[in-house]
Parts: sequence; structure tokens; C-alpha cells
Amino acid sequence: MDALLAKVIERHGGLDRWNTASTLTTRLTYSGPFWAFKGRPDFDSTELVEADLHRERIRHVQEGTGQVTEYDSDTDRVTVTAADGSLIDELANPRASFAGYTRESQWTLAQAAYFRGYATWHYLVEPFLFTWPGVEAHEVEPWTQENGESWRVLRVTFPESLHTHTDTQLYYFDDGGLLRRMDYQPVVNGSSPTAHYVSGATEVDGLVVPTRRRIHIRQEDRTPDLSWTPITLDLADVRIR
Repeated sequence: MDALLAKVIERHGGLDRWNTASTLTTRLTYSGPFWAFKGRPDFDSTELVEADLHRERIRHVQEGTGQVTEYDSDTDRVTVTAADGSLIDELANPRASFAGYTRESQWTLAQAAYFRGYATWHYLVEPFLFTWPGVEAHEVEPWTQENGESWRVLRVTFPESLHTHTDTQLYYFDDGGLLRRMDYQPVVNGSSPTAHYVSGATEVDGLVVPTRRRIHIRQEDRTPDLSWTPITLDLADVRIR
């Protein structure tokens, strides 16, 4: 295991503790102008989320409406159902449906559910996901242009079996080994360069979970455009079992 990855895993609670956990639940509020821009203002919402920590599977239940969205990579299918269980929308092989899409393309309900599903699942299982078979993580040159701080960086490449924003992503860690930032270019959104900031780390039953995420456009020099924030995520009531 890469030396930086070993430090990061230990700082976030260690593999022994992680392997005894099965699911993470949280009350998660999504906000920002991105959702309306993609034609899905209904995704500017608060959701009760349950994520499987050892399979790419996640479930959202919207507060107020009871609408349920589920994504399971084993079946490669996303479903959206009403509170009474009736099917509203579904999509098999959802990644293929984005072929030819640009940053301006509008999304269907099921497409938005897929994007939110796989993305949120990744956020909740990182950095432990980096130890999975087929995932490669190696330290690269540090990042020194973050308000005078120097962050160590992992370059992580994912296998095709995992649905993620891009095959290779960068993860930035502070001196203590906490995740502070992620860089990626979501292929489902026209490969828009993104700088995703992470903060509010809290310990839950021995595991460290960030509770505040702010997602910005990334400029050519890798610095973020802080003039606006397309997406925000705020976690509360995090529980692990």
C-alpha cells in the first residue's frame, strides 16, 4: 500500500474498524444552482440517505414527498418511485444514456438520480474505497497553492467496474492526513473540470466522516473559481452500523 494512503486510512479510522461497518445513514441536504441548470430543481432537497459501505449501492428518500431513488451498480439500474411504491422513472445502463451530452444538456429524473447516487456513494466510502481490488492509488507531487498550505496528493485510478466521475482523480490531504479536496471531470457532464472541497470532519463510531462539501469549477491552473458554488452538500445525523 502507498505510504500516504496507509496514513490516510489510519487517520480516517483504519481498515479494521471499516470492515466491521456495513452501512452509513445520514440526513443530507443538496443545494446550489447546478440542479436547476440541469433541469432538476427538485434535486435541491434534503434526503435521508443509506449507503452500503462495501457495494456500490445507495438509497435516497426525499423529505416531505417520500420519493425514493435507488442506484445499484450490480444491476446497473436506477429507479425512482413515489412514496406509495409506484414507479415514476427508471433507467438501465444509465451511463450509456449520457453519450454525446455536454455541460448544457438537460437531465431526466432517472439520469439526475444516477449522477447523485454514484457520486454520493463515492463521497461516503472514500478513502477506504482506495484499498479495493483494481483501484490504484499513488502519491504524486504536493499541491502548494492553497492559501499557503501544502497538501499531499494521491492520484487514484478506478477500474471500469466502479461508476465514478472519471477514471482517474486527484485527492488532496493535509498534514494530519484528512481529506481536504478532490479534483475530477464528470464525463456525464461534459467533463467539466471540478474542484471539490471537503471540511467539517467528525468522528462517528471510530470513523471520520466529512460533513461539509463545496463544489467549484476548476480553472486551467488547477485553482478553483470561488465566485460561485454550483453544488453544496451538508450532512447531519450521520450514523454507521
